[in-house]
Amino acid sequence: MALRVFALLALTLALLLNGCAGYQLGGAKPQQLGAINSLHVAMARNDTQIPRAAAHTTNSIVNALTRDGTYRIATIDTADARLLTTFRKINYRQARSTRIDILRSEELEMEVHLHWILVDARNPLKILAQGKSRGTTRFFVDPNLQTARQTALIDALKRASEAVASRLADGF
Repeated sequence: MALRVFALLALTLALLLNGCAGYQLGGAKPQQLGAINSLHVAMARNDTQIPRAAAHTTNSIVNALTRDGTYRIATIDTADARLLTTFRKINYRQARSTRIDILRSEELEMEVHLHWILVDARNPLKILAQGKSRGTTRFFVDPNLQTARQTALIDALKRASEAVASRLADGF
């Protein structure tokens, strides 16, 4: 009797675990990037007038790729591919105004736009992947608006960089 209960329990457990049979750790890279294991992230190009935006963009992308872990960050000599990024534009929109004056902003929304191209390190004319990503954030207008915008810029770039890393690692 105990043997039958044990066999029934083992059969039930096997049927329940069968749904996980197709899951595979790793290997979720897009097919065209399957041979790429290491990336060199070049210094981003800055098409805006924001100071230090290129350095912030490059650091955000390196951090996002490192957190993801799909690709290793390498030097130009040892990398399989190069990631070229351009910080194209930044938009501000009013998210909330004061109660007294609708033209006076209380909260702003920032949107940054990145364009990126992944090229083969050995043949820079061969484009492996390319795309656009954007990141948004909100921030309050305070007496030191420049500091608030700089802090928000880093957050928006982090979100856009995570979109780039997700596209390279997962294909979407």
